[in-house]
Amino acid sequence: MPQTLLGTARCIFRRDLTLAARKPADVATPLAFFVIVTSLFPLGVGPEPNVLSKLAPGVLWVAALLASMLSMGRLFAADYADGTLEQLTLSPHALTPIVFAKVAAHWVTSGLLLVVLSPLLAMQLSLPGQATWTLIATLLLGTPVLSLLGSVGAALTLGVRGGGVLLSLLVLPLYTPILIFGAGAVTASASGLDTTAYFSLLGAFLLLALAFTPWATAAALRISLD
Repeated sequence: MPQTLLGTARCIFRRDLTLAARKPADVATPLAFFVIVTSLFPLGVGPEPNVLSKLAPGVLWVAALLASMLSMGRLFAADYADGTLEQLTLSPHALTPIVFAKVAAHWVTSGLLLVVLSPLLAMQLSLPGQATWTLIATLLLGTPVLSLLGSVGAALTLGVRGGGVLLSLLVLPLYTPILIFGAGAVTASASGLDTTAYFSLLGAFLLLALAFTPWATAAALRISLD
């Protein structure tokens, strides 16, 4: 049974990656948003490197957070529309590993790509080299938390009219600590300060999210489908 369940989760993961590859516009939209938002700031505040480097941690993290939120609406929407999600809830397998597989696929096609793009945008905002590496590390820890927390909101607002706005209202308060500690770590690194505490907190958030949010999302999906 554990092997069967693991195989099912693996199939769901591969399926979601394949579907994302067939709809490149869905994947590209959050990335384009991330690039556009960060690229507009030098135009608005001026090209001075000192000013840009001070704003860069907050700008990059806010843009990544909003881009991640923008992509959350597609996590369960397609499966809900074609009835796949209902079939998954009726399957003999536990829903929690399936949810985890879907969130993992979502992160690969959104959060991981944001991490890959971040060094180029950090260079555009004159972020120092050491702080850029810190930015990459914080995004690697923080973006999975954003996907995991966002999955709960996406499940609760499934099929609700105006669900995108409601989703934002639900998850933004949960995203705020990740934003604070992620941007704070980059700012501290740019100032030559120790970032251990920031990384410890981000790691703790990630472990808590991995432990509880797949279960909470599975419960929210059952509620939404009842």
